[in-house]
Amino acid sequence: MVDLREVIETNQMVSSENLDVRTITMGISLLDCMTPDLDDLCENIYAKITENAKDLVSVGDEIALEIGIPVINKRVSVTPAAIVGAPACHSPEDFVEVASALERASQKIGVNFLGGFSALVQKGMTASDRLLIDSIPQALAKTEHICSSISLGSTKTGIDMDAVKIMGEKVVETAQATKDRDSIGCAKLVVFCNPTDDNPFMAGAFHGVTEGDKVINVGVSGPGVVRTAVSKVRGESFETLCETIKKTAFKITRVGQLVAKEASKRLDTPFGIVDLSLAPTPAVGDSIADIIHEMGMEYCGAPGTTAALAILNDQVKKGGIMASSYVGGLSGAFIPVTEDASMAEAASIGALTLEKLEAMTCVCSVGLDMIAIPGDTPASTISGIIADEMAIGMVNQKTTAVRVIPVIGKKAGDSIELGGLLGNAKIMPVNPYGCADFVNRGGRIPAPVHSFKN
Repeated sequence: MVDLREVIETNQMVSSENLDVRTITMGISLLDCMTPDLDDLCENIYAKITENAKDLVSVGDEIALEIGIPVINKRVSVTPAAIVGAPACHSPEDFVEVASALERASQKIGVNFLGGFSALVQKGMTASDRLLIDSIPQALAKTEHICSSISLGSTKTGIDMDAVKIMGEKVVETAQATKDRDSIGCAKLVVFCNPTDDNPFMAGAFHGVTEGDKVINVGVSGPGVVRTAVSKVRGESFETLCETIKKTAFKITRVGQLVAKEASKRLDTPFGIVDLSLAPTPAVGDSIADIIHEMGMEYCGAPGTTAALAILNDQVKKGGIMASSYVGGLSGAFIPVTEDASMAEAASIGALTLEKLEAMTCVCSVGLDMIAIPGDTPASTISGIIADEMAIGMVNQKTTAVRVIPVIGKKAGDSIELGGLLGNAKIMPVNPYGCADFVNRGGRIPAPVHSFKN
């Protein structure tokens, strides 16, 4: 059992090491909202979200106040909109109306983000999927809180390269649609291989169709706590290093378990999972790159960085799974460049490159995340970057993702400021050589041979 005594020892972590519960996310099924009438669909969506999540923000604030652990974000994820909107949406503009209904609901309940403007096209696209994808630039430009994710591949099905090509184009269109705000729309758009149904983190959260009517998923954090612990064992053996990270992850995850159980009880909603991912913020000292530095790298990106990240990810999982009855989501270490001050610094001085980040994604939780690139990057190049990352996920049977921001009107070395948790960074250079002939082949990359296990 988790009790408040276990939280007492975390006081130091909260006060000086940036420990927090990054998010309480309520997943809500919208399958019973489906109807052929668009107006009725939008009304059903608004009503169900606002009724089920009306107390989410206040309960999160109450729990944070009572136990003394900051709960930074309260979020909602919903059934992929391409499924829910299929009977009623017959144009991209119809899906923009759905996004507007989701936005109104998010504003009413006061959450900071709502995820699930999504489609699952890893093996092919329905007409509804394609309409939603075509609506993304306009939908993200017109809304503030809505996040979109598209699944393009999986270990079981391979990679839909037609969809990969289209999404490279949609990333550019979304950047253009929000160019007056440093192309911020792309910060709310992510593509996946092997996405999870219970991820509480944005922009990739959606409520999977195998989930119940509603559920509470909690994402914990604490890079600053791990960094402090690792700094105390400098020069010690890898065994000592691993044990230190594992024990620290256990303590962090216990906090998440406590918050998840309490939120579940007060919101009368089943507890789903604790995602024990180490999610950084732009705050000084709350950085994955700082942990890697304490492990022995001069800067994140130096030789040895991938091995260090592999250690970190593995030990976080080993510690976390002992601390919670249900661990899920992504669980590990995120490496978003703009959201991690020290990661952004490493990128700005050239210690961390796009290619090194790609190598690191082989062993971290997700993938190429929150990376600002030049605004004139061709759509085919973005599709190539996506294809590389999807291949890593497919072959390695892990979740990978791409969230890149081609900042219109800016070039490598320029700076962007997205604000809040989205952070800031300098724009990273992209390999200038083309891949259009590869991307334009069309069709599907087959699943790897080791996927056939049934």
